[in-house]
Amino acid sequence: MKVQIDKRYALPCSAEIAWEFLQDIEAVAACMPGAKITERIDAQHYKGTVTTKLGPATMSFRGEVEISEIDATARSLRMVGKGTDTTGGSGASMSLGARVEAADTAHSELVGNSEISMSGRAAAFGGRMMSAVGDQILQQFADNFAGQVGAIQAQRAASPPPRESGSAPTAPAPADHAGAPAAAPARELKLLALAWQILKTRLHGLFSKKTA
Repeated sequence: MKVQIDKRYALPCSAEIAWEFLQDIEAVAACMPGAKITERIDAQHYKGTVTTKLGPATMSFRGEVEISEIDATARSLRMVGKGTDTTGGSGASMSLGARVEAADTAHSELVGNSEISMSGRAAAFGGRMMSAVGDQILQQFADNFAGQVGAIQAQRAASPPPRESGSAPTAPAPADHAGAPAAAPARELKLLALAWQILKTRLHGLFSKKTA
């Protein structure tokens, strides 16, 4: 039995951030309900598990995922996975294509198309139930994906822009021992001299009256 699912999901981030995140297979797998990467063989091959509920039954699959195609220009990738139920009663294979399309400078869309084939006990649930379950899982995945990339965009927007290379930092004004900026030396000396002259005049007059 085969099920074809094509979906588009709006993302609250730029296409560049969405594409960068889409290439992190471990992070993307964490967005999928019930999915887990258990081993990274190399950059294109992974092992993992998927647990999902089909009607009254909960099924766990263990299998392998291969990243068969990556196109940085089109911001797209394709992965192929296959696995068997841990009880040995069902088998599943999947071909999933995903690409990122820009909507504007701060928004984008995740476009996915997948074909899932089921055999054994899982195939007995029928295509209609499989489609309904697939839609629900993909919607949860899209919500988690959007939450992750939205947080990344917000974090980067809040970070101060890097200083241009070659620009020297502005030197702080000279400070006195208390940490306050120092006044202009010439003006400070003139005021000090004037105050000292006034003080001397008053002291001289005071002592002159006492000795008189």
